[in-house]
Amino acid sequence: MLKLNLPARGNDPFVVLCLGAHSDDIEIGCGGTLLYLKQAVPRLKFHWVVFSAAGVRNHEASKAAELFAADCETDIVLKDYRDGFLPYHGEEVKDFFEVMKKRVNPDLIFTHWQEDAHQDHRLVSELTWNTFRNHLILEYEIPKYDGDMGRPNVFVPLDAPFFQQKVDYLCRAFESQRAKSWFAPETFLGFMRIRGMESNSPSGYAEAFHVKKLAIGGVS
Repeated sequence: MLKLNLPARGNDPFVVLCLGAHSDDIEIGCGGTLLYLKQAVPRLKFHWVVFSAAGVRNHEASKAAELFAADCETDIVLKDYRDGFLPYHGEEVKDFFEVMKKRVNPDLIFTHWQEDAHQDHRLVSELTWNTFRNHLILEYEIPKYDGDMGRPNVFVPLDAPFFQQKVDYLCRAFESQRAKSWFAPETFLGFMRIRGMESNSPSGYAEAFHVKKLAIGGVS
C-alpha cells in the first residue's frame, strides 16, 4: 500500500478546513481521521463549518466540534440553512465561500464526495472545488439509505482507540439522531471495517476518501 506522510511544519500550525452540510457530516465522514491528525501533527488549527445546524442541531454540532477538536485551536462557524434546501440558498452559500476564501488558507480540506446522492452534500462539495482551486481536498463518505457508496482512492488506517473513540463521540454528541435506525455504532464500525479490509489496515479499520488531485513534492 503506497503511503504519503504528512510534512513537519515546525512552529506553524497545520490548518485543516472541515466542511459539512449537516451537523453530523464531518464527524461521520472523517472523525477518525481528525483524531488521528491530532496525534500525528504537532500543532493543528481547525476551521469547522456546518451549513445546516439549526435548533438542537446547533448545540450538537458545537458539542461534537469541541469533542473531536479538543485541545486544538478551533474556529467554529454554524449556519442555519434549512436541511435539504441548501441548493435553493446557493447564492448565499456561494457568498459565504467567497468570504471564507479570504480568511482561510488551509493545508488540508475535508468536504463531501461530489457524487453523493444528497443535494446538500453535492452543493458543498461543488463550491469547495470552485473556491479552493489550489488546495488538497479530501472528499469524505456518508453511508445512507441511497446506497451511493463509491470506490474511494485514499485510505487512512485507524488504530485503536481512534475508530472506537469516533463512534463514542458520535453517540455522545448527537442525541437527537439516536432514534434513527441507521444511527448506530454498528453502522459506523461496520463501514470503517469494510474500508479497513480494502486498505489492509493493521487494525482492520479505516476511513476512505476520494481525491481528484494530489501533487507530491514541489519546486523549491
